[in-house]
Amino acid sequence: MTQNKIEIINFSEGLEEPIKTLNYEWLEKYFRVEESDIRSLSNPKEEIIDRGGFIFYAKLNDVIVGTCSLLKKDETVFELGKMAVSANAQGHKIGTILLEHCLNFAKEKQIKTLILYSNTQLKSAIHLYLKYGFREIALEKGLYERADIKMEKQL
Repeated sequence: MTQNKIEIINFSEGLEEPIKTLNYEWLEKYFRVEESDIRSLSNPKEEIIDRGGFIFYAKLNDVIVGTCSLLKKDETVFELGKMAVSANAQGHKIGTILLEHCLNFAKEKQIKTLILYSNTQLKSAIHLYLKYGFREIALEKGLYERADIKMEKQL
């Protein structure tokens, strides 16, 4: 059996497309692509990177199969968002690896709080967030139509 090689890489010029295709895949499966998704996923450099955020990709055997972002809210609070793993790469713990990478990266950058928005239909995602110490907090209305839960973790 060959060992699958999983590597986390940073966003760079020329890697604009995978964040869009990976997120559209799950959004179209479970919900719908919202206006804010179209804006941020079509222009990830301007909408995420240039605003102080970070985008990471997971490569499985040299193919990008997952993504996750840290979106800057203020100096000490970032939103863990745009997390997606391709359906054909499920089962390799890529979501866990991306989450651990984001948590370690946030600590290195001295980010104090991570928040995230999700939907309780996504049972495996919610289970993962709880396992890593995220706790449910009050959800404000209107940021994402699909979000019915907001979680936070103090670092």
